[in-house]
Amino acid sequence: MYQFNEEEYNARMTWYRDARFGMFLHWGLYSIPARGEWVRSVEQMPEEEYMPFFREFSASRFDPKKWAKEAKAAGMKYAVMTAKHHDGFCLFDSKYTDFKATNTPAGRDLVREYLDAMRSEGLKVGLYFTLLDWHHPDYPHYGDWNHPMRNHPECGNEERDFERYKEYLYNQVEEIVTNYGKLDILWFDFSYDWLKGEAWGATKLVNMVRSHQPEVIIDNRLEASGEGHGSLYYCDPKPFHGDFESPEQIIPPQGVRNVKGEPIAWEACFTMNNNWGYCANDHYWKPASMLIRKLVECVSKGGNMLLNVGPDGYGAFPPESSAILSEIGRWMEKNSESIYGCTAAWDIPKPDYGRITRKEGTNTYYVHVFENTVGPLPLTGFDRDRIESVRALSDGHEIRFADGFMVKDYPEIAFADLGPDPVLPDQTDYVLKVTLRG
Repeated sequence: MYQFNEEEYNARMTWYRDARFGMFLHWGLYSIPARGEWVRSVEQMPEEEYMPFFREFSASRFDPKKWAKEAKAAGMKYAVMTAKHHDGFCLFDSKYTDFKATNTPAGRDLVREYLDAMRSEGLKVGLYFTLLDWHHPDYPHYGDWNHPMRNHPECGNEERDFERYKEYLYNQVEEIVTNYGKLDILWFDFSYDWLKGEAWGATKLVNMVRSHQPEVIIDNRLEASGEGHGSLYYCDPKPFHGDFESPEQIIPPQGVRNVKGEPIAWEACFTMNNNWGYCANDHYWKPASMLIRKLVECVSKGGNMLLNVGPDGYGAFPPESSAILSEIGRWMEKNSESIYGCTAAWDIPKPDYGRITRKEGTNTYYVHVFENTVGPLPLTGFDRDRIESVRALSDGHEIRFADGFMVKDYPEIAFADLGPDPVLPDQTDYVLKVTLRG
């Protein structure tokens, strides 16, 4: 009978809850056709049409040290890269397949280079590993929801041995948790239809992972996908429970709470444009100002943000991604104190003009002002008599209370005097640090 060890769980989650901001990296053969990482499935592309990309995958501009420096400069504390995506192509040197980077013109283990580079910059490291595999002959083809050959009855499943596929899956996961040093995150993707939990041999898989990597943090997708929850959410943790929930391309409206109403760990993952893998014609970039506010929103609801970059077919970051990361970094340089080690301010209501984060376990709050008010800024929800100080986080200068006639009708509310200029010093997010007594 499995016994959930809350002490061990909280110990391994400490750094993750403090970090709050990470980089997702989707890169593989699909970056060459550049129509998204699901290109084989969406276009129902036969493997013989996909293999030319394998023969030209050169990684000629792959510079993981540059990746790591950009992630760190943006204020990110961890990174997760696709060791293998659904097409079955491995960026690592697996002895169980020939469909890997070492057999392409790149000719080397790209996962090892990525891990070394990220660690050298002090970032925590994670690997994404798909549970699906459209390359493997024993993975269901015809009738599967996602397989490129799902509508081809000639690709029937009669001779396919799913137990043999699970052994392959198990062996490859064992490779990545034993050959690359300490991993901080293992990001599985994903469960669907009948393929959930023990259909993957999940207990055996996770027991093996934890025997080699006892402190690794695992997502919830052995049980769920980008939607749905997991056994930790239902307060009935299975041996393969996820350590955090992983909402995709959305920020939960109220954060995430379990069935008892208690906050639990979660991480919103989303793209800078509309695709995870490089897509040459996707120019719908979210502005840095929006992504900064979304990071704040995640933290203000007790969650993390995992922001994706899809390197191009050569392994270089799109210039738009690099520009966005640089702008986020400039804001984080002055305001990261309001992100790292922070969580929801459960006792203070969300203000109309922005959001509030709180330094975990302290009386320090950060009021994120997205738009200025007419007149002084109301610090609604704070006990005026308990406010010890209000400071502008960017430079530390004192923010005084307003006492003009316009605030006299609201004696219970503290109003911050931001000065005569109606334009905020930072029009993306101007942060006030509020410290309470007691």
